[in-house]
Amino acid sequence: MRWFTAVLAILGVAAAGLWWFAARIPASPFDDRPASAAHATPPEQREYAARLADCVACHTTEHGAPFAGGRAMGSPLGTIYTTNITPDDDTGIGAYTLAEFDNAVRRGVARDGHRLYPAMPFPSYANLSDADVEALYDFFMTQVKPVRQDNRPTTIAWPLNMRWPLAFWSLLFSDDGPYEPSPDRDDAWNRGAYLVQGPGHCGSCHTPRGFAFQEVAFDESDTAFLSGALLDGWYAPSLRNDPNTGLGRWTENEIIGYLRDGRNRHSVVFGSMLDAFNNSTQFLTDADLHAIAHYLKSLPGDPDRDGPPWQYDPATAERLSNGTAPEAPGAAIYMAQCSFCHGTDGRGRGPWIPSLAGASSLLSSEPASAINLTLNGAGRAVAKGIPDIYRMPALRAKLSDHEIAEVLTFVRAAWGNTGGPVSAEAVAELREDTDAASGEVIILQMR
Repeated sequence: MRWFTAVLAILGVAAAGLWWFAARIPASPFDDRPASAAHATPPEQREYAARLADCVACHTTEHGAPFAGGRAMGSPLGTIYTTNITPDDDTGIGAYTLAEFDNAVRRGVARDGHRLYPAMPFPSYANLSDADVEALYDFFMTQVKPVRQDNRPTTIAWPLNMRWPLAFWSLLFSDDGPYEPSPDRDDAWNRGAYLVQGPGHCGSCHTPRGFAFQEVAFDESDTAFLSGALLDGWYAPSLRNDPNTGLGRWTENEIIGYLRDGRNRHSVVFGSMLDAFNNSTQFLTDADLHAIAHYLKSLPGDPDRDGPPWQYDPATAERLSNGTAPEAPGAAIYMAQCSFCHGTDGRGRGPWIPSLAGASSLLSSEPASAINLTLNGAGRAVAKGIPDIYRMPALRAKLSDHEIAEVLTFVRAAWGNTGGPVSAEAVAELREDTDAASGEVIILQMR
């Protein structure tokens, strides 16, 4: 009986310890900061921190108020809706102290102690400097209009919707910042690493996720970091120097141009990157854009993963030009629906209409982005306040699942592309789960 009592006591103490850990409010370097302290960060620094972190992309819906939340985020467990982060005292974050804001942003713990789902990129934001956290807090509290809008509950069913296990998820899978510069690297590399790993949270989309929906790597020490990932109906390509599915054929200046202008000779922004461009990357300083490009070009590719480098094959262009290719499934659809813009040579029209020959989405074994773009078209990029003229139209009303599968199978094997075939079933699945891209644009006006 004494042994039984002792075991129960040990189990009770262990359970109490685990519950304390799950329910505790983590310490913050701002714990001693009085709630009445003035917002001392210069306005320009606040605005720039908000551009870097690009909070608007997730926390603003197409027709909603800025930062009022409500955007649906797909997950393997169900739909998560982003929350209201305006400074409304009741439904937003207006009652948050700087320390409470810091815990939510860098540690995934809300003011009342409940844990945030990792759809919020706090594993990346853990790298944020104290100065950028303070600048973000001052931005939200002084430059964002309060909006009273209740948060929508998730569709995740019990018991998977319980939040307390996320404390242990964070312990296992969340990065521990802030970012520490590498003494072996130059200032530009360290700045680029900070921007990519921290506020830019590039790994949230471009790094593969594991069995618990965790990013499998957080920095350049692991070759899986930024090696490409499927997320919410899009395939975010590799940002490493992979020659086919990554940036191996891009120069530093081409990366800078893509982030600043939304396009280059290789690609045009689409999918989630469109939101990041419209509200974040085009507003970064030249020095920061150079730092990002410098860091990304330092990440080696993986020949075993990516295969031999892509090379242009003119055979498809010759067959399309002389009329022999339309006998192949999908070729006639390409000529009728796609060739006017993308050309029989698949090379598009300068930087305005992207090349299909050698496009990462057509070289990747994962066809989600190609299917999504064909079904739903591209949103509108706005560079320096000017909306783009040429947009990929939605073809969901014009083409059946079978026809889209055929034309994508054709282009993924044309001009030297090696992406592989696309099934009608894969198209049907994305047709049901996605909607046509709207021409509306969410642009955050800072002033």
